Amino acid sequence: MFSPLDQFETYSLFSFTAPILGNFNISLTNLGLYTLIIFTIIVGLHSFSNNNFALVPSSYSIALESLFATITSIVRNQIGENKEVYIPLIYSLFIFVLISNLVSNVAYNFAVTSSVIVCLGLSVTVFLGVTILALKEHGIKFFSYFVPAGTPIALVPLLVLIELVSYLARAVSLGLRLFANIVAGHTLLAILSSFLFKLFTSSILIFFVTLIPFTVFLGIMGLELAVSFIQSYVLTLLVCSYIKDAIYLH
Repeated sequence: MFSPLDQFETYSLFSFTAPILGNFNISLTNLGLYTLIIFTIIVGLHSFSNNNFALVPSSYSIALESLFATITSIVRNQIGENKEVYIPLIYSLFIFVLISNLVSNVAYNFAVTSSVIVCLGLSVTVFLGVTILALKEHGIKFFSYFVPAGTPIALVPLLVLIELVSYLARAVSLGLRLFANIVAGHTLLAILSSFLFKLFTSSILIFFVTLIPFTVFLGIMGLELAVSFIQSYVLTLLVCSYIKDAIYLH
C-alpha cells in the first residue's frame, strides 16, 4: 500500500563492491544523487549568471547580486558592520537550503532537506563551529554565558543547567525545524494529491465538483513554495544569531 512517507525513503541506486580491497563497497543513493544535482544547479546558476565584465548585466546576474546584497545586509544587521567575513558561510547555507527546497517541490523529486542526516548534520556542524568560535574569541570566559548576570548564588546551579540544556538544544533545533517543516508540507501534498486523483477519476460529476478543492490544493502548493524561501531565511537568521552570541556572549 502506498504511504505518503515513502517519498522520504533513502535507497541505493547502484553499488560497487571491490573484493580485492576487502569487499570495499561504494554506493550511490537517491540522497547522494540529488545532492550532486543541487550542487550542479548551484554552480551552473552562478556560472550562467556571471557578468563577464559586461557593462549591462543580465537579469540573472542582477537577481543573484540582489540576493547577495540581501544576505550581506542580514549579516551586517545581525552580526555587525565589520563582520563581513561570515558572508560566504551564510550565503552558502542560504543558497543550498533554498535550492534544495525548490527542487523538492518538483513532482516526483526527492527532498534532500527531508533527510534527518542532512538536517542534523548541518545543524550539528554549525553548532560545533559556533562553539569553537566562542572558545577562540573568549577562552574560558565563554562559560560565563551560562551564568546570567546578577544571578543569586543559590540559583546558579539550576540556571546553569537550564542554560546548558538550552544551548545544547541548538545542535538539534536548527536542523529539526527545517526537517519538520519540509516533511510536514510534502506529506500533506502527497495525501491531498492522491485523494484528489481518486476523485477526478471517479465520475464526470465528481470531476467538476473536485475542481473547487483543487483550487485549495494549488494554494497549498503556492504556500509550500513560500515555505521554501521562509525556511532558508529563518535558518540564515538563526545562524547569524548564534554567531552573534558566540562573538558578544549575549
